[in-house]
Amino acid sequence: MKSSFVLAASAAIVLDLGAAANVDSNPQPRTQPYPPPHSGEAYSPPFYPSPWMDPNAPGWQQAYAQAKEFVAGLTLLEKVNLTTGVGWMGEKCVGNVGTVPRLGLRSLCMQDGPLGLRFNDYNSAFPVGLTAAASWSRHLWQDRGTGLGAEAKGKGVDVLLGPVAGPLGRNPNGGRNVEGFGSDPYLAGEALARTVVGIQEAGTVACAKHFLLNEQEHFRQVGEANGYGYPIKEALSSNLDDKTIHEVYGWPFQDAVKAGVGSIMCSYNQVNNSYACQNSKLINGLLKEEYGFQGFVMSDWQAQHTGVASAAAGLDMTMPGDTSFNTGVSYFGSNLTLGVLNGTVPEWRIDDMVTRIMAAFFKVGKSVDSLIETNFDSWTNQNYGFVQAAVNENWEQVNFQVDVRADHANHIRESAAKGTVILKNNGILPLKKPKFITVIGEDAGGNPAGPNGCGDRGCDDGTLAMEWGSGTTNFPYLITPDQALSAQAIQDGTRYESILSNYAKSQTLGLAGQPDATAIVFANSDSGEGYINVDGNEGDRKNLTLWKNGDDLIKTVASVNNKVILVIHSTGPVILKDYATHPNISAIVWAGAPGQESGNSLVDILYGKQSPGRTPFTWGPSLESYGVQVMTTPNNGNNAPQDDFSEGGLIDYRYFDKVAPGKRGSSDKAPTYEFGYGLSWSTFQFSNLRIQKNNVGPLIPTSGKTIAAPVLGKFSKNLKDYAFPKNIRRIREFIYPYVNSIKSGKEASGDSHYGKTAKEFLPAGAIDGSPQPRSPASGEPGGNRQLWDVVYTITATITNTGKVMDDAVPQLYLSHGGPNEPPKVLRGFDRIERIAPGQSVTFKADLTRRDISNWDAVKQQWVVTDYPKTVFVGSSSRDLPLSARLP
Repeated sequence: MKSSFVLAASAAIVLDLGAAANVDSNPQPRTQPYPPPHSGEAYSPPFYPSPWMDPNAPGWQQAYAQAKEFVAGLTLLEKVNLTTGVGWMGEKCVGNVGTVPRLGLRSLCMQDGPLGLRFNDYNSAFPVGLTAAASWSRHLWQDRGTGLGAEAKGKGVDVLLGPVAGPLGRNPNGGRNVEGFGSDPYLAGEALARTVVGIQEAGTVACAKHFLLNEQEHFRQVGEANGYGYPIKEALSSNLDDKTIHEVYGWPFQDAVKAGVGSIMCSYNQVNNSYACQNSKLINGLLKEEYGFQGFVMSDWQAQHTGVASAAAGLDMTMPGDTSFNTGVSYFGSNLTLGVLNGTVPEWRIDDMVTRIMAAFFKVGKSVDSLIETNFDSWTNQNYGFVQAAVNENWEQVNFQVDVRADHANHIRESAAKGTVILKNNGILPLKKPKFITVIGEDAGGNPAGPNGCGDRGCDDGTLAMEWGSGTTNFPYLITPDQALSAQAIQDGTRYESILSNYAKSQTLGLAGQPDATAIVFANSDSGEGYINVDGNEGDRKNLTLWKNGDDLIKTVASVNNKVILVIHSTGPVILKDYATHPNISAIVWAGAPGQESGNSLVDILYGKQSPGRTPFTWGPSLESYGVQVMTTPNNGNNAPQDDFSEGGLIDYRYFDKVAPGKRGSSDKAPTYEFGYGLSWSTFQFSNLRIQKNNVGPLIPTSGKTIAAPVLGKFSKNLKDYAFPKNIRRIREFIYPYVNSIKSGKEASGDSHYGKTAKEFLPAGAIDGSPQPRSPASGEPGGNRQLWDVVYTITATITNTGKVMDDAVPQLYLSHGGPNEPPKVLRGFDRIERIAPGQSVTFKADLTRRDISNWDAVKQQWVVTDYPKTVFVGSSSRDLPLSARLP
């Protein structure tokens, strides 16, 4: 039987959808703040009903009209099918929903990930998000998104599971920080938004993730934690206040919503003791109502813990569909069908779920008639395989080796080079046909098992070019530093030798100690997703040291050579304080995790062919110097570990600025290299700071009400119409929308909550489809439109005072002035390329109302406080020669 007919639906097991932890209850005012994390047991206030789409939302009008027409013609079973995954390994992609064969709609394909297509071939391996962030280049971010989106579309992927702004990078040793765009919300928001635009302009729905506060891998999932020997019964709860959510962790996602993102993935963890995928305050209140998000919310894989409760809290799609992998049991599927039939899920809610999914589909230019068939299979690299690989059903050709790489290698090389940061340079760089180069360290070479020799890159063998976990891809090839440096040396007539080991001490001493040797030493530090453990690093890093004897290797080479160039590949900061002042270490270069063109992009920097980037995080002198780190020991018995974000917004450079102001390296607490820092090939002078105050009116809080919840189409209330069809062969473990029993509604629902009324089961207002009051900060996608008014326009002159053409990365920081605020926060930047010697250019930054505001948790509104506000302009967070008060 063809898979398209199998996927016409989703397994019919009746579950108790309300029986799970943290169903929001206790009716209270619709808009209210989180309590401070130390006011007792953290809790998440309820927010109901789940907001429905706005037909007039800017950027969504046409997509909404198309989706409304499509959804109005669907049956209830077809609607349920589009909201429910078919189960793990139930189709070709890491996630698939059911089909609508009657209307010609194939199964929608969800596929990782943020740096390229997972489980694929003939696709590109882009730089990780953190390396891309280090370019500080908006056009490179958008180009990267366009490449990612185009490759996904060409493979028949409909929703690309990326980009990432959660984790943001609160913990310096967080395992998946590398997937995001650095530890500042403004920088991350700009990169997230530009990447979203690129992906979606290429015809693929972007899925921004993970919403929200999944800042560490430890304890994110109960099963995973139990497997590591932590006997917890509920996932970790990230506890924090309303102000910090708005000003720090939610900020990038608000930018993504403003940019029109089609999908957002909710995370595994709890937020104030309510699971993120059923947290009504987060999804309904913040994301859909306040931010005005018009797309759909999908669960992370197995992050759903209830059915009706999560639907009421705003979840629109469950992935991969089953409650646990390969069980055939779903919280949605048949249970969602029953929930709608008996009224625990109102008709308008299922209609809104599907309308959001299809609106995102139409918004990126997709149509049912022109969809590219999914031409790869995640579960085998052979031509033929089982479509339902979980149960070996439906053998056919599944892989077609479609090459989607185009010319993306050129972008990858440029992006990785411009995202490489020179932290130290005593004049040795750029290299100019050196007489003798010796390259030392395993990180310069390849994995003996091949670049894809470890599943999901779950090892640290050879050079580090991407992290491990679901956010990876297969390399189509990998240019190692040894290959690229060797090729350049041959071209230049340079003598070249390499030792691709960290442990060949005598050989290393003998080679590095030879006359005229320029020694390039490679070391790395890896991390990734929590289901993979590499040398005791359970996703998160145990520390910030270099791996595989890297520190001893560096010291060995530096003991016999005074022309040492240290190259670091890492997924975040490592401890560099000894090397920053070491007289024999002439240069330190952070090359991040650069993707398939690793060696070529590094050569472009070492030889001065490209201009380098700036660090998107702080390099502290120790793990403890950051003030926070990954929680590695449960602190609440067998219950949910409680991770209190008591530092509020004081993370990364904001914390260092508070506790250790002054020059870099000036104390044991001061950063070795600050956020935004990086050396150039030239020198730049900043002058002529000017502030223009624009004529904008006061912020007018949003008022009025929404439209009533639309109900699209009609459906039969006869339970017999939802029985499993006799002409369809049931596939084991496959998720269908059909009910198990048609004897009666009562018997079908058993003793579960389906036997109760919605009023008895759900929190107050959860099924209310009447017009709802708008919150003061809400409005268009992105929030109240006036938040984006440009209140001030800042300009400064930048002059190249050096001897070579180079790029400048001017940065603007703002002090909000309040006693409990960070000393300053990033609020503007640019990468101005190819400034000639002696040339002056103008740096311009717009400060929006949101940029200069703080979140008032009592008023539930952004407000400009009365404290004096100062802007600073310069080349890093601690090198800011220009400053002025805002008038």
